[in-house]
Amino acid sequence: VQLQASGGGLVQPGGSLRLSCGVSGFTLDYLAIGWFRQAPGKEREGVSCINSRDGSTDYADSVKGRFTISRDNAKKTVYLQMNSLKPEDTAVYYCATDRYYYCSGQWRDWGQGTLVTVSS
Repeated sequence: VQLQASGGGLVQPGGSLRLSCGVSGFTLDYLAIGWFRQAPGKEREGVSCINSRDGSTDYADSVKGRFTISRDNAKKTVYLQMNSLKPEDTAVYYCATDRYYYCSGQWRDWGQGTLVTVSS
């Protein structure tokens, strides 16, 4: 099982980025996928999660209304659309598989992160 996050970069406050999590070695249909982030000097926090069966989603309060998670099973990719970015969104973003098809919080496999920097 491999996951690879990409799409990070430098963006101005108020801007947008779309992150991608490409997966290989398993069928995306069977496992929920989550996005996480870790800012310098801070603990890792959950950002969002998407169920593999019905596409239901969860978001951290800090990103609700600004971030949108989605998946394309055929492309084996999960996306995180980030709008209205704030400096406090600056972090390394990671994706991970859950052990189940729903967002249970039991994370199994992790990918390498992608750095998002929000700064003017």
